[in-house]
Amino acid sequence: MSALVAAIVMLGMFVVVPLGLSLIDGPRPRALHTLHRLWPLFALPGAVSLWLPRSPTAAALAAVYALATLALALCAPARLAARLRHRPAEGTGPPVHPLAPSEIAVLTALATPSVAGLALVAERAGHQLLGFDLGILALTVPHFHFAGFAAALVAGLVCCTSDGPGTRFAALSVPLGTLLVLLGYFVDDWAELAGAVVLTAGMWAVALATWRDLRPDVSRDRVTRALLAVSAVVLVATMLLALSWALGEATGLPHPNLTWMTATHGLGNALGFALCSLLALRRLRATAPSKETAPWPV
Repeated sequence: MSALVAAIVMLGMFVVVPLGLSLIDGPRPRALHTLHRLWPLFALPGAVSLWLPRSPTAAALAAVYALATLALALCAPARLAARLRHRPAEGTGPPVHPLAPSEIAVLTALATPSVAGLALVAERAGHQLLGFDLGILALTVPHFHFAGFAAALVAGLVCCTSDGPGTRFAALSVPLGTLLVLLGYFVDDWAELAGAVVLTAGMWAVALATWRDLRPDVSRDRVTRALLAVSAVVLVATMLLALSWALGEATGLPHPNLTWMTATHGLGNALGFALCSLLALRRLRATAPSKETAPWPV
């Protein structure tokens, strides 16, 4: 695993996932509450494994992190069950449908790091999981931290902040595009291209809502406004790169190689989109604290 990929993965492990989990409103199963508090302890052995040669030791350390991601994925059905059983108390806001677009996006965000965790264990063990090349497995780890967890979560949070047809489309198409890209791994490059098109459409909808709806609302907060602007602009560029790569893989047309994609698309999505978006949403949350942050008895 290259140093750049390892550094991007560590950003996802230590910053993006914990920061994202802190922004999730609504039902927070006790397991999710506990995972959020203890996440750095699980991320640490996973991060150490990134810098070791492929070996049983590296795989064992990666497995600690993978178990945490699997536990996080199990919080998705627990959250859904809590939504089905409970309704907000009077005066705490309108009820949220268990399968509202924003909820589907949040549930997707909880599930996707598990794909990254399993890929990490296989890659660190030197095992071609399901026949995938070790290089592809290495890139799957950051992909499902950022194009999986961060993208779906931001789409869901933007939908909650600025509900409308465009943001609902984003909250549905980002999870769908992520799933189609994953399925494309097992089918062919054309299926992966279809997933990239759907995912790009959803992410551009997120960028549009961020620029048009969220940014003007914070005109007096220059830092938050700048973070939102950077995330929107970077997202347009990075997803255009993703489209060009997927199109080139499917058609044979000239396109960037994976090393170049990591240094542009990958780094841009990690720093310019995911980190800036989540920091901006955290600043927005600080001015409008949620009433549903305590762990639910699940």
